[in-house]
Amino acid sequence: MSGVGSADVEGGGSAPSFRVWALGGIPEVRAGDDLAKLIAGAEPGLVDGDVLLVTSKIVSKAEGRIVEAADREAAIDAETVRVVARRGTLRIVENRQGLVMAAAGVDASNTPAGTVLLLPEDPDASARAIRDGLRDTLGVEIGVVVTDTFGRPWRNGLTDVAIGAAGVRALDDLRGGTDAYGNPLSATVVATADELAAAGDLVKGKAAGLPVAVVRGLPHVVSPGAEDEDDPGARALVRGAADDMFRLGTSEAVREAVTLRRTVREFSDEPVDPGAVRRAVAAAVTAPAPHHTTPWRFVLLESAESRTRLLDAMRDAWIEDLRRDGKSEESIAKRVRRGDVLRNAPYLAVPCLVMDGSHTYGDVRRDTAEREMFVVAAGAGVQNFLVALAGERLGSAWVSSTMFCRSVVREVLALPESWDPLGAVAVGHAVGVARERAVRDAEDFLTVR
Repeated sequence: MSGVGSADVEGGGSAPSFRVWALGGIPEVRAGDDLAKLIAGAEPGLVDGDVLLVTSKIVSKAEGRIVEAADREAAIDAETVRVVARRGTLRIVENRQGLVMAAAGVDASNTPAGTVLLLPEDPDASARAIRDGLRDTLGVEIGVVVTDTFGRPWRNGLTDVAIGAAGVRALDDLRGGTDAYGNPLSATVVATADELAAAGDLVKGKAAGLPVAVVRGLPHVVSPGAEDEDDPGARALVRGAADDMFRLGTSEAVREAVTLRRTVREFSDEPVDPGAVRRAVAAAVTAPAPHHTTPWRFVLLESAESRTRLLDAMRDAWIEDLRRDGKSEESIAKRVRRGDVLRNAPYLAVPCLVMDGSHTYGDVRRDTAEREMFVVAAGAGVQNFLVALAGERLGSAWVSSTMFCRSVVREVLALPESWDPLGAVAVGHAVGVARERAVRDAEDFLTVR
């Protein structure tokens, strides 16, 4: 056994223990090399139940993932499917392998000038190939983990993690069990493959030229003979979008929320979290306003009784107006049905404009402009509100109807005479997937001088 650096983790008596060591004797890897044969040639002394930790860089070299790229940024662009966060030239992105990491994993170190090294195209398949090759060559049942170096959110420093795995239980799901005190474990899923990768990095080092390590003493994490379709590999470690609470960086989250904002006309029965609406109001009142005023008020209709009482009163006032205009009963019924988006929503908010702090000039032109300033500020608050609701994954629809019967709204909701309702916002969880918004070219709306 040609171990170079090694570490032992032991306990006294019958306590669990394992050993990890770096494997020497691996030659410089070139495109087309058979990694399983190179590793076997280093006489690793592998036995059933061992776990082999292989740095992704040599996997990429063997698979010919070296590409000419005078501009590393262009290579990063080509490997990126989604920008998660950006600060200066640093980009955290989701790459083609589904991994969220800096620079898409594109590496310009230890590769000839003018070239960059990309991650393996399918790291799980790479791990399977190495495992199968060593089984054929050495007759051993082992696990294989392909590792790469990651930074972590909220933590300083780098560590190795698993980006590919075969024959290894990547996640150890302890949910349903109990701890030493008998307390139920309801959320404990251990990232075993990542822990193995980090252990191997302790002996491989970042610059020691030791790309392979072996862990012995943890046979319970190895799944010998697992069929490929039953082995999820390191893909199991990648959190899906639906469960990812931290999917975007700050500026990217704002842009996505703006993009996500749609007018939703059909809502499910799922209740709305009042806290989420209040957070959206907190975003709304950050909008700009004239004279350091706060021209926004939001009336939240959280009970079905309050919503029904308002909408019934508005409907009656609308019908009266339409009859006064000479509309037919059929036409009136059709128009009234347009208000169903508010009636079917599980939550309503009525934004209002207040003119507190406004100036009176005694001049029609200036007084009109003064009110317009406040209306614009209130509209900015409503837009902030809608975007923030989208960020909370809530659907919404702004409907102008309360502006046509403000006195009715004020009376039903017992609002001050100085509050001017600016429509109503239906809030809830959308049914189905929103229709794609027609693409609008910003150039169509620009005039440059």
